[in-house]
Amino acid sequence: MTSTPTEKRPFHPAELGTLAVMAWSGEHPDEQGDVAFLLAYPLGDGPGGAEGSSAAVRALLENTGLPVGGPVVDATTRPSFPVSLLVEAGQAVVNMPHLNAQCLVPPEWLAAVRDRGHAYFLFATRPWPQGAPGVQMSQETLSAFAGDLDMLAGAAHCLLPARSLRS
Repeated sequence: MTSTPTEKRPFHPAELGTLAVMAWSGEHPDEQGDVAFLLAYPLGDGPGGAEGSSAAVRALLENTGLPVGGPVVDATTRPSFPVSLLVEAGQAVVNMPHLNAQCLVPPEWLAAVRDRGHAYFLFATRPWPQGAPGVQMSQETLSAFAGDLDMLAGAAHCLLPARSLRS
């Protein structure tokens, strides 16, 4: 049986392996002032290795309505979008069908998201084992991955409105 473009591929959370989320703020070529960025990525340690983790992320994104390599989805104009961002107590929590992921965010990230009301969310399909949680990372290492054109072309891009428990 072959799948058609309208069929959803099955998604099994265990196939992802470890999923990490990282937050930083900085300039964006199309924006003035700092932008709050969130990057989600698999480590590639799922049962199917890097290829299996990548395929699982692709299935998750496609089933959620986040196009891989497609245009930036502006969820700030889509209140019922199935991906959301909660910012509370110095943490960012991304909620989407089948998973929730959270990370601590630096004060400058909080200021950028407060000023703009949203974060630029990237979900990479390419595994990044060097980005394991708890591992110290230089700005150059982060920039090399987050700015890699192949990684960006194979990622989903989304503007997520920041919500809090008080709003």
